[in-house]
Amino acid sequence: MSPGPLPQPPGARTAPTDAEAYEMLRRHGSHSSAFLALNSDNRRFHTDGVDGFIPYRRGGRRHLFQLGGPVCAAEDQERLLAALLARARSEGRRVTALQLSREGAELHARHGFVVNQLGASFSIALDGYGLGGRRMVKVRNMVNRARREGVTATELRAGERDGDAVAAALDRVDAAWLRAKGRHVKELEFLIGERGGPGAPHRRLFTAVHEGRTVGYVSYSPVFGERAGWLYDLTRRLPDAPPGTVELMFATALRRFQEEGCGWLHLGFTPFVQLRPDTAAPGPTSRALHRCVELLGARGQALYPAVAQESFKLKWRPQLIEPEYLAFQGGVSPGAVWELMRLTRTV
Repeated sequence: MSPGPLPQPPGARTAPTDAEAYEMLRRHGSHSSAFLALNSDNRRFHTDGVDGFIPYRRGGRRHLFQLGGPVCAAEDQERLLAALLARARSEGRRVTALQLSREGAELHARHGFVVNQLGASFSIALDGYGLGGRRMVKVRNMVNRARREGVTATELRAGERDGDAVAAALDRVDAAWLRAKGRHVKELEFLIGERGGPGAPHRRLFTAVHEGRTVGYVSYSPVFGERAGWLYDLTRRLPDAPPGTVELMFATALRRFQEEGCGWLHLGFTPFVQLRPDTAAPGPTSRALHRCVELLGARGQALYPAVAQESFKLKWRPQLIEPEYLAFQGGVSPGAVWELMRLTRTV
């Protein structure tokens, strides 16, 4: 049973509803992964007088995990974060924040957090973007191979994916994908999209069909703010799907978004990659944690396929690669790291 939301300060109204949270994301959600705040198991901290919220989950009895920075106007971020920290302190909890932008990392450093880079996010500017030229030949070859094998990729509209037959086909893809990954290979459950949940009506779903059966799907979430567009947030395919199936779905969605005049296609966050000196975290940092993140990137493929994820994203030639950060209130503790690993299902 999921723990309830944090008690609110006296005079504060209740946490935002799903509809209210979505509208707050439309107004203030500038991070490319901000929409993941609507995932099913996330809670929303809200304080009186601020148009916004902070998505979070509890971990054990002493930890609280925040997804991204505060979803509110820039001038309210200090106030909203301070209110969350005060509430967590009153419950004997310490806050850990994941997937922070550079600005979010600086905000948390000012509030006494130790900040480390955890990985990077990748984005494509769609204006003028194409799959032509020598640099994209591998992508084109994979897309064409899937087409030669008879794979077709289409978008499922909201009404279509509500049917029992479609849902059952997607469920079969999920089950086969999870079996094929094996028990040792994990996905960062807290940091990816989902098919259902409160955000489902706003997501877009592209599927691949081969010889009359659904062999894969890709989900996209809305992105708001300066780089508005869509976030590639969840991929599933059958183990025996023809090579190039995912590339064909991705290319189909990319073309559709371009036709609609969309500005950006965001490829999402990958941990343990792009750890460059010029992306060093602001404020205090943990050398031991930095070394652990480096080792996971270099040698942790059996645990998490970061290199394969990065390779897939880089082959689309994203023009924007941004560092993302992890922040521990008051310093890194073994208990916080352990609860974080449990939360993200990496143990």
